[in-house]
Amino acid sequence: MTTNEPAPKHVPVMLQRCMDALAPAISRPGAVVVDATLGLGGHSEALLTQFPDVRLIAVDRDPAALKLSGERLARFGDRATLVHAVYDEIPEVLERLDVPKADGVLFDLGVSSMQLDEADRGFAYAQDAPLDMRMDQTRGISAAEVLNTYSHGQLARILKLYGEERFAGKIASVILREREKEPFTTSARLVELVRGAIPAATRRTGGNPAKRTFQALRIEVNGELEVLDRAIPGALDVLALGGRIVVMSYQSLEDRLVKQYFAAGATTTAPPGLPFIPEEHQPWLKLITRGAELATEEEIEENRRAAPVRLRVAERIRDRSTRG
Repeated sequence: MTTNEPAPKHVPVMLQRCMDALAPAISRPGAVVVDATLGLGGHSEALLTQFPDVRLIAVDRDPAALKLSGERLARFGDRATLVHAVYDEIPEVLERLDVPKADGVLFDLGVSSMQLDEADRGFAYAQDAPLDMRMDQTRGISAAEVLNTYSHGQLARILKLYGEERFAGKIASVILREREKEPFTTSARLVELVRGAIPAATRRTGGNPAKRTFQALRIEVNGELEVLDRAIPGALDVLALGGRIVVMSYQSLEDRLVKQYFAAGATTTAPPGLPFIPEEHQPWLKLITRGAELATEEEIEENRRAAPVRLRVAERIRDRSTRG
């Protein structure tokens, strides 16, 4: 896509796949699409360009992302409404805007390109930076505060649960020992300590040994799984009949949660053995993807951040009002 603006710093993940998945729901005039994770605005720009009659409502918890995307999307005028909010607040955002339903909702979970590329945010373990990791730096506790104040049990739990780290207990012990000498402030020291805590044989495979610890801290600082656990049912509630939801997850915990909500909506709730299924027990979601779709080799070559992505699409096929 060519514009008069400078080329963006990132390539949106699985861009055309997302557009194609949403197309049946948002091609009609007056359709409303929600970009739940605006970031640098790559997906939003494509939505506004490829669907000239669509109205976009985009949310992001990061004020810096909203500023940059606002500049990028300014040429679309009032077709684009950008809101400072977390994606579990989508129902409230739509209510404030007097928008009853959305025809399409897109989630691109995880850390945005901008957050990874801005060194002073502390998301990337490859460069030394302050240990912040907050997607919204105006609220909440930083990663440094987590490292310096959590108990051994709390640290081990988040490293094991959110980072799926085999050596969670050992890393937690090292963190507690080292913070007594000096509080944690920057990422390079943490990377080295984690590297030292993991056996050499394990370090030889799987990339940077600190990546699981950094993932766990980021999820904890931003409450990502708790937010997602509210966001998916909230988004499904505001989805119009015939509307579609597209979710891209980057780690197994997110994808598992999305899968559970989609599967529940696509499964009958009727007791087994009934001669017919009453309407209120019929599935109200249709799974458009068979399982989770992966990025192609070409997509990964174009954008290495697409490598771990799992994409799921569902369509609203029935009103749930009779279910209470």
